[in-house]
Amino acid sequence: MPVTGSIWKRVKKENTVSRIVAGSAGGRNVRVPKSGTRPTSSLVREAVFSHLDHRGFVQDGEFLDLFAGSGALGLEALSRGAHRAIGVDSAEEAVRVMNQNAREMTLPLRAIKSHVLSYVSQPGSDGPFDVIFLDPPYDFPDDQLTAILEHLPRHLKSDGLVVVERAKRNSSPVWPAQLHAERERTWGDTRVWTAQMTQQDVE
Repeated sequence: MPVTGSIWKRVKKENTVSRIVAGSAGGRNVRVPKSGTRPTSSLVREAVFSHLDHRGFVQDGEFLDLFAGSGALGLEALSRGAHRAIGVDSAEEAVRVMNQNAREMTLPLRAIKSHVLSYVSQPGSDGPFDVIFLDPPYDFPDDQLTAILEHLPRHLKSDGLVVVERAKRNSSPVWPAQLHAERERTWGDTRVWTAQMTQQDVE
């Protein structure tokens, strides 16, 4: 299902304070690590989750957030009624902050300290998931992102979705054959791509 313009066009500018947008923890500020992360703005999250909710992915969904940083994407999902969410980040400070945010919001986010490629290379890795987010650093090498994407189909449900956020100056993701590219949208310096599992890959 394509992204509807009315949903995506709601985002006009970046927000300077990161907050949970909606649900049980709506309005709560999100703590962020002191350095080394680039949190998704509240307004970009609002657009992404409006789209996901419109398509029925959020309620009782299972989410994986790679390069999770503060854990805001997983926390947003849980706040809106997701069944579970896992955040993966290689930085110890990020994992500490994720756990602190989850405690303060009483949301069951599971934080895992691991390099993302190592995590997704493991068969299973806690999946399958309805939605996998990737928000790598803006200078993250394209070939490493491609290597990560190649592993994601094994961690997705048959109709699962991948959401990638990067700087608009970065190259578009190179999707594996099992993922069908959908739409991309840009807000300021941020660009978001989505791709969904192709039905012919369902056994």
